[in-house]
Amino acid sequence: MTYNINGVIRDINIEPGAILIDVLREYGYLSVKKACDEGTCGMCTIHVDDAPILSCCYLAAKADGHKITTIEGVKEEAEKLGKFIIQEGTDQCGFCNPSLVMAVIAMKKELVNPTENEIKQYLVGNTCRCSGYQGHHRAILKYMEVE
Repeated sequence: MTYNINGVIRDINIEPGAILIDVLREYGYLSVKKACDEGTCGMCTIHVDDAPILSCCYLAAKADGHKITTIEGVKEEAEKLGKFIIQEGTDQCGFCNPSLVMAVIAMKKELVNPTENEIKQYLVGNTCRCSGYQGHHRAILKYMEVE
């Protein structure tokens, strides 16, 4: 398969039926977190052709020839949002941060001037075991420049 991962073209051999998260992690993209393996927690969120997907439920062969983006590929935006997350004191274990950041970056591209409720609805599938989400929500509002 030929993948464009974070702007780098890579030819990767995969096994039939391989799942994208496993291939990415095997090739060193460890920011893609492995958690539920059933598409319910959001921890494995990445972008394929700029759209957020759950990589634990995505066949690796389906990504052949497509643009794949992990958090390393959106470093500047990730750092910007990360500063707001830290300011709000919600950066606890950090396990959910890469996937949350990927979802928020996708949301920012899709929604113009979202309401607080639209933001909550968009992020409903992203799980955080440490916080009550209020700090994350405040950080996201600041990042999105929502008044």
